Amino acid sequence: MQSVTRELEFVARKRYTGEAQPVGSEFSVDTIGAVRRFHSTFPQYRPTPLVPLPGLAAELGVAGVWVKDESKRFDLNSFKVLGGSYAVARYLGDVLGIPPGELSFARLNEPEARQRLGTIDFVTATDGNHGRSVAWSARELGHRAVVFMPKGTVAARIANIQKEGAEVHVTDGNYDETIRTARAYMQQHGGVIVQDTAWEGYRDIPLWIMQGYAVVAHEAVEQAAAAGVDFPSHAFLQAGVGSFAAGAAGLLASYYGTRRPRISVIEPTEAACYYASVDAGDGEPHDIGGEMPSIMAGLACGEPNRLAWPILRDHADLYFRVADSLAACGMRTLAEPRGDDPAIVAGESAAVAAGLALTVIHDPACAAAAGALGMDRESHLLIFSTEGDTDPEHYRRVIAERLYPTAWEASRA
Repeated sequence: MQSVTRELEFVARKRYTGEAQPVGSEFSVDTIGAVRRFHSTFPQYRPTPLVPLPGLAAELGVAGVWVKDESKRFDLNSFKVLGGSYAVARYLGDVLGIPPGELSFARLNEPEARQRLGTIDFVTATDGNHGRSVAWSARELGHRAVVFMPKGTVAARIANIQKEGAEVHVTDGNYDETIRTARAYMQQHGGVIVQDTAWEGYRDIPLWIMQGYAVVAHEAVEQAAAAGVDFPSHAFLQAGVGSFAAGAAGLLASYYGTRRPRISVIEPTEAACYYASVDAGDGEPHDIGGEMPSIMAGLACGEPNRLAWPILRDHADLYFRVADSLAACGMRTLAEPRGDDPAIVAGESAAVAAGLALTVIHDPACAAAAGALGMDRESHLLIFSTEGDTDPEHYRRVIAERLYPTAWEASRA
């Protein structure tokens, strides 16, 4: 079943020949809890807030809206550091012979460890946040980063990575092509590639990154329970290559079991590789190529992570591809509180779930999508705001100049 408007399309999870794969121990509550304990050894670690928005909930006609605000993570304006730091640490731990359960910031920075390791080059491709996280992690642990970024990357994101001491190169290709450039550099010059997508012979580091990302959901379910929400009814997960979405979905499935939230995966229209893969109905991941112009730069990826694909295929319910207008709507919604709600600074790739929820409620053309979501007065919505204003000038313009209005926003202007 699909709903088609100018701004939003969705497809429900399809049955295919083959059995669904259960979420294994790699994303169990205990496993991700151990990853979180590693993060807690960093002096900067604090759980980011899970913010209740009762005013927005009233507008949507639901019991609660809960936003996990990752703009507060490690003063880096994004959740990505959880994946980058854990992957870098696991690699260093393997070299040093330190068991995963004994990894810590202090132990990896001991003089003996520094001497044995020397200086390692960690190589990555990024649209911004992941590269900054790898650069920060490498610097904090005494190493170096070489970062490749796709054409069109805004200057603010480049500068943020350079501030962490990384060497930065902007390529002539899109995100997926830039990954191939980074791999070629590593093969020619050496170093360790730290990428949140897998390929043949490259699985461990992408898995560690996904496990690091899953800490966001691990914190959120504990915080929701502490607030009296034992079972959120809906969770919205943005997907680029799908590593964050799959890590979060895996943790939610492990934590809640058969009572897990109804999970929606959201992608930009121009880069909706999970939507295309599910729509194909054959149970296989499908790559898409070409230009991917979207303000949601962090989600502009055309090739599903092969580790993430089976989790999102089997443990999500709805897959949306949406226009930039929904992301902009969400940015304004979170920046301009309803009632006594607090303001939340959410960047282009972070706010799209809020824009989606409002659009299906306010736009009559999205009635089928609203029905498929099934939000009602008993619903509690779990939204992951994965970044802050990583492009500050564009963020300001979206809010102040009302750029990219949705059809329903324009009708009310």
